[in-house]
Amino acid sequence: MPASAALALLLAAASPASALHFDLSANAPDRQPYRAGGHGIEPGGTRTDFAFSVALPEGLYRVTVRLGDPHAAGETTVKAEARRLMLRGIATRAGQIVTRSFLVDVRTPALPAPPPNAPGGSAVRIDARDRREYTWDEKLTLEFLGDPRVTSVEIAPATAPILYLVGDSTVTDQSAEPYASWGQMLPAMLDDTIAVANHARSGATLKSFLTDLRFDKVLSRIRPRDWLFIQFGHNDQKAEWPQTYVAADTTYPAYLAAYIAEARRRGAYPVLVTSPERRTFDAQGRIKTTLGGYPQAVRALAKAQDVPLIDLNADSRAVYEALGPKLAPLAFANNGADLTHHDNYGAWLLASAVAERIRATIPALAPHIVMPHFSPAHPPSPAEVAIVASAAHDADRPAGS
Repeated sequence: MPASAALALLLAAASPASALHFDLSANAPDRQPYRAGGHGIEPGGTRTDFAFSVALPEGLYRVTVRLGDPHAAGETTVKAEARRLMLRGIATRAGQIVTRSFLVDVRTPALPAPPPNAPGGSAVRIDARDRREYTWDEKLTLEFLGDPRVTSVEIAPATAPILYLVGDSTVTDQSAEPYASWGQMLPAMLDDTIAVANHARSGATLKSFLTDLRFDKVLSRIRPRDWLFIQFGHNDQKAEWPQTYVAADTTYPAYLAAYIAEARRRGAYPVLVTSPERRTFDAQGRIKTTLGGYPQAVRALAKAQDVPLIDLNADSRAVYEALGPKLAPLAFANNGADLTHHDNYGAWLLASAVAERIRATIPALAPHIVMPHFSPAHPPSPAEVAIVASAAHDADRPAGS
């Protein structure tokens, strides 16, 4: 029997007592090179940055890591799949063992096949860039960074509420440095009883997310009492993209309303998020409006539909203006050359704003927020938000702007 099939059978009948356990202490056999259908270390790793993968079927998994070393101190950061931040800078003294747990969503492109003669497809329309990421594959990948001291990893199937994120490049799990988005930082700000499934895609619009069958993928997995966070706008406003353009006063809120209805039809809870502004200052040090009437359209729709609103547009403006024209570039990729896409620092700031809005406006989710209170008008400095960079780098700018 192939290893992947054996793992699937084991997990199908798994209980906490039969979870998969891997010894990742120094020189342990489980540190073997990864082979398809099995487990092991991905190519290209070093002692201070390595990725460990386990072939698993699509689903939600609880990952429990034991961090520490009998003889040396360490500081371990853990990212999952395409650089979703799960644990940040967990310090251990020599001889100290620390146990941490978190939830990881694993997915593949597969969709339930439509009936004969029905429109649709049997898989999400992913491209070559998607295939290079640890996102749409049949395995769970953990990246250990900093001065990692990993004793063991345990993986077991889990059931928990899931926050599904749909949107564009300012939300998605950016797979390589120097880019990052708020959606991939959010898991580190939540407790281990709720998961984040980030389906956002660079360059996506409300229409393309439908035609690429990405929303079908979300709808195939979302369950009652899950959550759907919806943030589109940056690319939808582009009239020069005629096939996906939607007008702020008509088709834009109409498409958003359809997403809301689909979530509610399945017993899930929709949440609207206004798009973060681009970093364009005027002569007085205030952020210019580049998104036109789109943020206000989201605010009006949230009120009309009685949907929770995360006003990230307002919070992003406050963050950038608090940093000012000289420091705000530090929150953006390529040393500030990019006016739209963030680096790790900027993504952390926007995720903090989202988490603070959740705590203030969504009582059912507020208890899951574990990060300290955050004020957009008083953002921490880059030194206070040190996030270890991943080894993967990509000079190509994310799609969209």
